[in-house]
Amino acid sequence: MTSIIQPSIRQAGIVVQRLRKVYGRGDTAVEALKSVDMVVCPGEVVGLVGPSGSGKSTLLKCLGAIIEPTSGRMVLGGNTLYDNAWKTKDLRTLRRDNIGFVFQAPYLIPFLDVTDNVALLPMLAGMPNSLARARALELLKELDVAHRAKAEPSQLSGGEQQRVSIARALANRPPVILADEPTAPLNSERALAVMRILNRMAIQYQAAVIVVTHDEKIIPTFKRIYHIREGRTMEEAGEGRSLDQMRPTLPS
Repeated sequence: MTSIIQPSIRQAGIVVQRLRKVYGRGDTAVEALKSVDMVVCPGEVVGLVGPSGSGKSTLLKCLGAIIEPTSGRMVLGGNTLYDNAWKTKDLRTLRRDNIGFVFQAPYLIPFLDVTDNVALLPMLAGMPNSLARARALELLKELDVAHRAKAEPSQLSGGEQQRVSIARALANRPPVILADEPTAPLNSERALAVMRILNRMAIQYQAAVIVVTHDEKIIPTFKRIYHIREGRTMEEAGEGRSLDQMRPTLPS
């Protein structure tokens, strides 16, 4: 496995330095993250792979300000999120405004239509309802699902639901997007389409994107990959195959 030169920290959307996470204390303590270092630039989509129990989920939860690390440093979008302690008390607002989440399941709100599912976060951030819905419709159009704007989630196909969840993750234009197995339930065409969308949106919105995956069919699309094993990361150059040459059909 060959290590490559990391991008400049000053230009990075995500910086992780010597991050540790220990669960429990004393004899029962488990060191889930031992020393994690990672840099992801704005506009870049990076893969995070590793066996079960290696620390992938713990790292994503730390980056998402869902659990508190034990020590180390995290910088998101140029702002220090954690430096051996949280640097903000309002983690809920930080998550809402600075981090977009894309999950294996879309987790759309079943009693809201597609537009309101996407517009909800900007509304919660204080944006007027009309402007929030206008932004939602703009994103839905960019993701080729605007024709489903008034539909309920139950009326959408799996590919459509995942595109709506990506629109929702982008709604507040966060500098960081964390995607946890976003292509696992999808076939090859839909999985590659989702990766195409994430790459296009990363560049368009200059978001730093981390994709946690076990999905072998999308691993060749990454230009850089972080492997995590026993709580430590190692970087290698990926294949970076052109998504435009890898069955470019949008998910239906």
